[in-house]
Amino acid sequence: MTEYLHTPSLNWLDHEHVLVFDEAPLWSALFGQMLLAHVPFKPGNRVLDLGCGAGFPLLTLAGRLGPSCTVYGLDGWVLGLGVARRKIAVWGVENVRLVDGDGAAIPFSAGCFDLLISNLGLNNFADPAAALAECGRVVRPGGWLLLTTNLRGHMSAFYDVYARVLLDYGRFDLVDRLDAHVNHRATVEGTTGWLTAAGFQVRAVHAQTFTLRYLDGSAFLRDAFIRLAFMEAWREFLPAADEAAIFGRLEAALNRLAAQEGELALSIPAACIEAEKVT
Repeated sequence: MTEYLHTPSLNWLDHEHVLVFDEAPLWSALFGQMLLAHVPFKPGNRVLDLGCGAGFPLLTLAGRLGPSCTVYGLDGWVLGLGVARRKIAVWGVENVRLVDGDGAAIPFSAGCFDLLISNLGLNNFADPAAALAECGRVVRPGGWLLLTTNLRGHMSAFYDVYARVLLDYGRFDLVDRLDAHVNHRATVEGTTGWLTAAGFQVRAVHAQTFTLRYLDGSAFLRDAFIRLAFMEAWREFLPAADEAAIFGRLEAALNRLAAQEGELALSIPAACIEAEKVT
């Protein structure tokens, strides 16, 4: 029943795996569309996409801005940059520059960008406050930063079921570990505080809630994207001896919920935050 625990997921460091990775129709597209709907368009701008991955929304934005603007993509994922480079060549996008680098030490001089975007980078930064401070350094006064992020409370129906399963299993100690995982996600208030400290003033917050729909828990836990993006974090605090039993109970409980509701529907609260560099 829990064979998915032993099914290999996509390996970010395997060249063959990365070649078949397509981020656009997956998770990042939901948030990238929010960003593209609000990003300011001005001729002649220098733009940085922080955490550009394999090229979305980097290349899409470059195409929409056109040749008067130059869009830089920064990421430390070398194989992802390789995929983006191939896309640039095939699509003939001439106003993009790719840079291998760390968001906590952006390899550009102070004030050299008019606009900085980051699609879903916030929860992936080891130190979000430090990364946003670097953003504040490289964006000129009067420049803009737009970021998107999923927010605390995402997939709350799943996490509620997971917590009940752990309690029923008698592992009260693991509920605190699960809560810590849930609470590491961004909040608008916390992100606003980091941006203010970095010299930005938040000008707008665009909130939206997406819904991920699955037939049931069995489909959800076997979905390739779920295994890629979330499964490792859901497993890492479980004792190896109890993992299969806990996930078996979790799958059964999610299936019961889906049978009651007609599907397994998981809410994803999201935000696109616009901020101006003021100091």
